[in-house]
Amino acid sequence: MNLIIMGAPGSGKGTQAALICKKHELPHVSTGDLLRKNIADGTELGKKAKAFMDAGKLVPDELVLALLKDRIEKSDCKNGFLLDGFPRTKAQADALGKIVEIDIALNLDTDLNKLADRMASRRVCLKCGYSTSAELAPDGKCKECGEPLVIRDDDKREVVENRLKVYAENTAPLVEYYKAAGVLKNIDGMQSIEAVNAEIEAILK
Repeated sequence: MNLIIMGAPGSGKGTQAALICKKHELPHVSTGDLLRKNIADGTELGKKAKAFMDAGKLVPDELVLALLKDRIEKSDCKNGFLLDGFPRTKAQADALGKIVEIDIALNLDTDLNKLADRMASRRVCLKCGYSTSAELAPDGKCKECGEPLVIRDDDKREVVENRLKVYAENTAPLVEYYKAAGVLKNIDGMQSIEAVNAEIEAILK
């Protein structure tokens, strides 16, 4: 199974990706991780990508696709993989389709306004990594270690709303793209982690 998982920031995509990969023994191919690993390993592609990133520019599609092609040709991907974080645009989806066939595109369907509320209320402990919501921690203290909880920069309301706006403009059209290709599966992403995962598993069966 060659899978793609799609969803807005804060939709729980990372959590579901980890559960799917563990259960089905699929490699989790995240373009962000792929870039970081190639840069850390000093590969040729990594050096090229680093030059763009150091200049504050986006890594060009053809370079990301070259990294992806290299990754999915490795032996652990021969029975399939789960792709996360790519494609983000229709042009990328077209280019991806030329190097590999996607069997199912899982889309975590979410209410962007409720998602913004959920993300803006997220609180984390910098000491132990515990994460909760403002409602569940009215005293602002970590229930694991007692340290003060903080709002991460990328969870601040204006940042959250901007990230969701960019997502809606760029990535949401991919839902129509994969729907037209006949491989899209919508999942209600506003449910509990367990309910979302049960819905995904029913599709993958």
